[in-house]
Amino acid sequence: MAKSFEEFKLNRQILNAVADAGYTVATPIQEKAIGPVLSGQDIFGIAETGTGKTAAFVLPILMQLKYAQGNHPRALILSPTRELAMQIAEQVKLFSTYTDLRALVIFGGIGPKTQKEQIAKGVDILIATPGRFLDLYLAGDINTQSLKFLVLDEADKMMDMGFIGSIHRILEVVPRKRQNLLFSATMSDLVQKIAGDFLKNPTIIETAQQATPAANVTQTLYYVPNFKTKLNLLQHLLKNDEAFTRLIIFCKTKTVADNIFSFMERKYGADNVRVIHANKGQNTRINSINSFKEGNVRVLVATDVASRGIDVSDVSHVINFDVPIIIEDYVHRIGRTGRAFAKGDAITFATEGERYYIRKIEKLIRQSIPVEVIPQGVFIEETPYEERQQIAKEIDLQKRKEDPDFKGAFHEKKNAKAIEQKARDKARAKAGKQIKSFKKGKRFDKKK
Repeated sequence: MAKSFEEFKLNRQILNAVADAGYTVATPIQEKAIGPVLSGQDIFGIAETGTGKTAAFVLPILMQLKYAQGNHPRALILSPTRELAMQIAEQVKLFSTYTDLRALVIFGGIGPKTQKEQIAKGVDILIATPGRFLDLYLAGDINTQSLKFLVLDEADKMMDMGFIGSIHRILEVVPRKRQNLLFSATMSDLVQKIAGDFLKNPTIIETAQQATPAANVTQTLYYVPNFKTKLNLLQHLLKNDEAFTRLIIFCKTKTVADNIFSFMERKYGADNVRVIHANKGQNTRINSINSFKEGNVRVLVATDVASRGIDVSDVSHVINFDVPIIIEDYVHRIGRTGRAFAKGDAITFATEGERYYIRKIEKLIRQSIPVEVIPQGVFIEETPYEERQQIAKEIDLQKRKEDPDFKGAFHEKKNAKAIEQKARDKARAKAGKQIKSFKKGKRFDKKK
C-alpha cells in the first residue's frame, strides 16, 4: 500500500503545501527516495518519466533548508533544458508556499541582466541549465561557498546533449562537502561515468526496469509507407474528438514540425494548435506550453527539445509522427502521457526506413510494440520518387552500421555494369585457359 505524505518526517508547512497541491499518497520513487535524502545520503535514482521524481528530491531539500538564510544559494538543481528547469522551479514554488525560502530559475536564450539582479537579491535554491550557470559563475555573479545540495536531474539527457564537460567544470567549483542527488531514466555508459565522478557511496533507487515505459501507457505502432499517408492517418485518428482530447505530436526535425503545424492549423484552426522547437523564441515556447497546460490548445506539435520539459496532466495521447533516432527519447516522449496514475495512449508512425529504430527501441524497452493495420478509410498515397530514394538511402546507411562491409544497393546499382563486365572477363579468361589446355592435349596426342 502506498505511503501517505503524513508518514514522512516533513514539517507542517510542507505537508500543508503538499495537501493544497492535491497529493495524498507518495509514488514509488517518492516513497523510496525521501527518507534516504532526509538522512543525508547520496542518491542515484533510476525512474521513468512522469513518476513524480521532482517531488522526491524537492520535498526533503525544502525540509532541510527550512527557511531563508544568507544571500548565496544552498541548493543547486541542474537541468538539461530550460523547459524542464522551469518545471522544477514551479514544483519548488508550489511546495515552498508556506516557507520564506527563495527559489530562482536561470537559463540561456535570454539576456542575463535580470537574472544577475535577481541573484544579487539573495537566493536559497537555484535551478539552472549548465551553460547559463557557468556563464554567471565565471562572471562572478554566483557564489557557491554555501552549497549543501547538488542535484543532477535527467542525467541521461544531459549526456545526450553533450553537457559532460560542463558538469565536470561545475564539480570543480562547488564545495566538496555536499549531498549529491542524481536522477536518470536510463543507464547509459556516460551516465554511469558521471555517477562515478559525482556520487560518494550512493544509495541506488530503482523504481522500474531501466527504460521501461509506464505500465499505464498503451502503445500502438502503424507501419506507414510515406509522409503523406502519415498525414492522412493522423487526420483520420483525430476525427475521434472524444478520445483525442489533448495530444502532443512529436517530430524529428524543426522542418517536419512546422509542416505538421501548418497542416493542423489549416484543418483545425489557429486557436487549437501550437508548435515548439529550438528556433522558436523563449517567450513563444513558454506561452505555447502554458496555453496547452491550461487546456486552451488541443494539439501541441514539438521536437524532442520539449519531450522532457512538459509536465501536463490529462494528456490523452502522444503521437510519434517520426520515430526518434536517439532511441531513449521514445521513453521520454511517451512518458508525457499516462502521468502519475493516469492512463494514456502512445501511437507511433513508422516507414520502412524507420523499422531499424523500432527494433532498437523494442530491444531497449524489452517489449514488442503492438502493430495495428492502417484503418479502412485512410488513403494510402503513392510514395514520391525522391522520398523513395531517401528511404532506400536510410536503409543502406542502417545496413552499413550493422555491417561495415556492406556496399549498399545504390553502390551495387551504380557499379552493376562494371561488376557484370568483370564477371564476363573472368568467365572468358577461364574458358580461354580451358581451350588452351584442350589444344595442348590434342597436339600431344598427334605427336604421340
